[in-house]
Amino acid sequence: MKHLTILVPNGENNLSSIVGAYKILTRANEFWKAGNRPPVFKVELAGSCEKVEFYEGLFAVKPHTNISALEKTDFVIIPSLNHNYKRAIQENQDLITWIAQQYRNGAEIASVCTGAYLLASAGLLDGKSCSTHWIAADNFRMEFPKVNLQPDKLITDEKGIYTNGGAYSFLNLLIYLVEKYFDRQTAIYCSKVFQIEIGRQSQQEFIIFKGQKQHDDDMVKEAQSYIESNLHEKIAIEHLSARFAVGRRNFDRRFIKATGNTPLEYLQRARVEWAKRAFENNRKTVNEVMYEVGYSDVKAFREVFRKVTGISPLEYKSKYNR
Repeated sequence: MKHLTILVPNGENNLSSIVGAYKILTRANEFWKAGNRPPVFKVELAGSCEKVEFYEGLFAVKPHTNISALEKTDFVIIPSLNHNYKRAIQENQDLITWIAQQYRNGAEIASVCTGAYLLASAGLLDGKSCSTHWIAADNFRMEFPKVNLQPDKLITDEKGIYTNGGAYSFLNLLIYLVEKYFDRQTAIYCSKVFQIEIGRQSQQEFIIFKGQKQHDDDMVKEAQSYIESNLHEKIAIEHLSARFAVGRRNFDRRFIKATGNTPLEYLQRARVEWAKRAFENNRKTVNEVMYEVGYSDVKAFREVFRKVTGISPLEYKSKYNR
């Protein structure tokens, strides 16, 4: 039987991923034991304090054990953090050191949502793929430039390290881990009991694109504003770079460094975000919206929309417009 540790970080963090992970894994163990098989995991909560309060003291968690008494574990789950990431890192230096040591000792590590900040602070994500909540993506990319951030992905799995997207998508990560460490039948059982969609791989559909502007390149910010103000027009990137008296190659390089996207990708994401809001809020047809965001080719618009959101324009409209 493997030992699995669900961490309880210090500070005002999120409770749901701690409780949810504990409930799903213990239910998977119960289902597994019902088939006359020994439990796969011994599940324990661990932290560096005897009690951690949540939501201004409304709830509290008392970990089973202190990390100082837990020399070795086989699997670590890092729950999501609240939005004061720097403070969370400062308050949990002992957990960060412990996480790094456990990985060196052979443990696998999974981070939930913004728990990736603790994982990255331990130096375990450098050069690896990682996902987190899309709302934290710009900040995370700036804080940890050595990490290959992929916020469109729901789950990453690389060299014994797992990360996942935002908020309650941690439930999908738990089902993924149940299938990997128990079996498919147990994963299906848990997905049905907790009513979690099985096999989901992307959080693209849920991303609200607000423009990646947490950078200091004023020229790129001006270019972003121009793009967002002229989505209905035909915008040639060569003309855009010339507008700012910058060569195309240098323009692309600065844009990618500042935003993580090429100028064309940024234009596409901005147009798709405008189209998504149009589909949500009015009864216009796909073609009408397509023309309003500067496309004249239905196939091209459909391909770009699916690339950004993971579904077609018609599927999106049917799902979000009542």
